[in-house]
Formats: sequence, C-alpha cells, structure tokens
Amino acid sequence: MGLYIEARIRADLDELWARTQEPSRHRRWDLRFTEIDPLPRAEGEAQHFRYATRVLPFLKIAGTGVCAGEKERPDGTRTSALRFSSPHPLSLIAEGGGYWRYVPDGDGVRFLTGYDYRPRWGRCGALADRLLFRPLMGWATAWSFDRLRLWLERGITPERALLNWLTELAVRALVVIVACTGLGLDSFLRLFGPLAATMAYLWPLLLVVTVSLALFAAPLPRTPAARRCLRTPPTRVRAPRLLGTLENPR
Repeated sequence: MGLYIEARIRADLDELWARTQEPSRHRRWDLRFTEIDPLPRAEGEAQHFRYATRVLPFLKIAGTGVCAGEKERPDGTRTSALRFSSPHPLSLIAEGGGYWRYVPDGDGVRFLTGYDYRPRWGRCGALADRLLFRPLMGWATAWSFDRLRLWLERGITPERALLNWLTELAVRALVVIVACTGLGLDSFLRLFGPLAATMAYLWPLLLVVTVSLALFAAPLPRTPAARRCLRTPPTRVRAPRLLGTLENPR
C-alpha cells in the first residue's frame, strides 16, 4: 500500500476496536474526517457509509465508502478493510482503499494501517499529490493515531488533545518570534548589570539554542505527535484478502 502507519497502544483490544469502528467515536480522533455516517444496509451486506471533510468553513468535500471487518481470526488478530471514492470535483482523491490491523502485543496492541488511493487531475494532480498531499495525509494519519493513543492510555479526550497541540504550537511560535525579533532584549540585558556587554555577545548563541529548542524539542507527553508512530513497515506487508472482496463504491 502507498502509506503505512503503525502505533503501539497500551489498551484493551475490545476498547480499541470500539473507538475505531464506531463512527461517532472514530470521527472524534481522526483528523482526516469531519463526518462519518453509516448508511442503511440489508442483513448480510457490507456496511456503506458517507464521509465528509471540512476543508474550509464554507467547503466540505464528501464521498462514500464501504467497509467490512473480521473481529474473530484464528491468530487472535482483527482486521477491517474499506474502499472509498469521492465524486467531488475539488477532491484530489478519486478512489482508494485500505485496511486496519489489530495485533495483540503483550500488554498492548499494534494498531496499523496501510492505504493507497488514485489522485485525479492528471499529471498536475499526481505531482501535487507526491509533493504535498500524500505527505500531509501520512502526517495526519500518524498524528491521529497518537491522538487515539492518548485517549486510550491517558484518558485525554480528542478535543483536549487538539487543544494541547494548538497551545504548544502557539507557545513554540511565540518563542521563535520573540527570539528572532529581539523583543525584550534591552530589559533582559539590564538584568546582568556590568555583564550586560558580555551577554550581548552571547545573544546570537542563546538565540540559536532557544529557536532550536522551540522547533525541534520533543512534544510534551500530553500532546499528540506524528513522530511517535512508525511510518515504514518493519517487514514486507500485504493487504488482507478481505480488501479484495469489497467493490469500489459509486
């Protein structure tokens, strides 16, 4: 598959399954979706659903999908698969498919996904996807997985996790702005009295250290971060056979 994300979550398998399979819970932690609504189905049919992502306050891009799951497997793992498509002309994604795997691992679960899609808009779309959209989708998936982990492991709701992330981002940006513009430099140097001139020479070094910490320091433990997730499969992976049983929704 084109994109691979994996997170190890110390949580009960049934609870992880519930928070990923129930649409009302799924849309709370997954940054890629604003709405996920199951559609009526007959007994024995795969579950169809409608999804939407709010790109701007006045613009939502919607599509449809079909999914199926295997909750009981001989090896103790669980799998769900889906196919999706969007007829919206502004959607770079025309259609695609993917899967989730739930692999028990000691006191936790390896929760992983692999998915791929076909971009529209011809060569321009393929270029935009390779340079911008696909890396953004990979980051959003990994960030969402860590947001889910915090919800399960620490009880931090997805809404609170988003607030933590925005707050930390704002603080880091403020530190960079203050450091680079020299705001408060005179007041800072006056604190050192006779050593003010010496500290003025050290200011460039302090500036570099401060900006580096603001940009590259590890996120706080209560803040979701994509970097905590594995982005390359440890071994060669195959899509589950379940995915091949699903037809592309129209």
